[in-house]
Amino acid sequence: MQKQKCSLKLYSEFLIANQNKFSGLELSKSTSDMAHDSVNRWLSRSNFRPAELWSDVKRLVDVNSGYLVGDDSVLNKQYSRHNELAKKQYSGNAHGLINGIDLVNLLWTGNEGEEYIPIDYRIYNRDADNKTKNDHFQDMLKRAKNRGFSPLYVLFDAWYGSIDNMKLITRELKWNFICNLKSNRQVCVVKGEYMPIADLDLANEQVKQVWLKEYGHILVCKLVNKNEDITYLATSDLTLTDYEDFILHHNKRWRIEEFHRGIKQTTGIEKCYSTKSVSQKTHIFASFTAFIKLEKNRLKNKISWYEQKAGISRLATVGYLANA
Repeated sequence: MQKQKCSLKLYSEFLIANQNKFSGLELSKSTSDMAHDSVNRWLSRSNFRPAELWSDVKRLVDVNSGYLVGDDSVLNKQYSRHNELAKKQYSGNAHGLINGIDLVNLLWTGNEGEEYIPIDYRIYNRDADNKTKNDHFQDMLKRAKNRGFSPLYVLFDAWYGSIDNMKLITRELKWNFICNLKSNRQVCVVKGEYMPIADLDLANEQVKQVWLKEYGHILVCKLVNKNEDITYLATSDLTLTDYEDFILHHNKRWRIEEFHRGIKQTTGIEKCYSTKSVSQKTHIFASFTAFIKLEKNRLKNKISWYEQKAGISRLATVGYLANA
């Protein structure tokens, strides 16, 4: 009898079902007729592209509404010294440099922010393609435009708040953005008299029109948290003058942070043990596929990603206790 071969469907379901061991050996042990080498061969010979996610998610999105949210996240590979994709990266979670793989992601969420649909991603590896994270961000936005997207806003943090990104979004793609601004960004109220936005006379809950150096007119406001830390926000939409509406739209940006946490905790995206580039890329694609399956079920049956995972292990626990 011919042994079972590994596949994207089987591997992604394994990522959902497993709780902490995401190796090919563990998958082979979890099936009755699959060799460990079959998993390794599949990982190393597959050639999935981020563009292939689209066929799986296009029915879940409304291209004429919602938000496109961009950000990157580092997959921690601090114990994988010879990984072909990993290098020293700044990690916000670690608050410093770690060995890791940086993913630049583009997420769609609806007007109410209820969906978490990854529509595209890129692996940041400048040695291979000479592209910066901002280059990847722009490439994904252009692809989204070609797919027919017309979002309410593109949302991103200060890292992606370059003039080139702003001009691409508003002048080429004809969309609006809301983003964070670093406190030293130069703005002016009186022509030619530039100052850091931190020195701008800006009251709490005030929305003010200014001229952003090298870009043009924007609206700005500031968020002050309980520790008195200040975050400056900007939008290209000059009609968004209501502070509460401004903040309401901006808060949808947090969906991508929740997505990053969710895909790491539910799919084992950081835990491929292969050091080879192709195998890592296959595992990452399969992790996105697994997350999309979890998200589809969450939207349909209102069961969180984490409860779906817990329900699988609970069945095993019930079976074990029944026979103890």
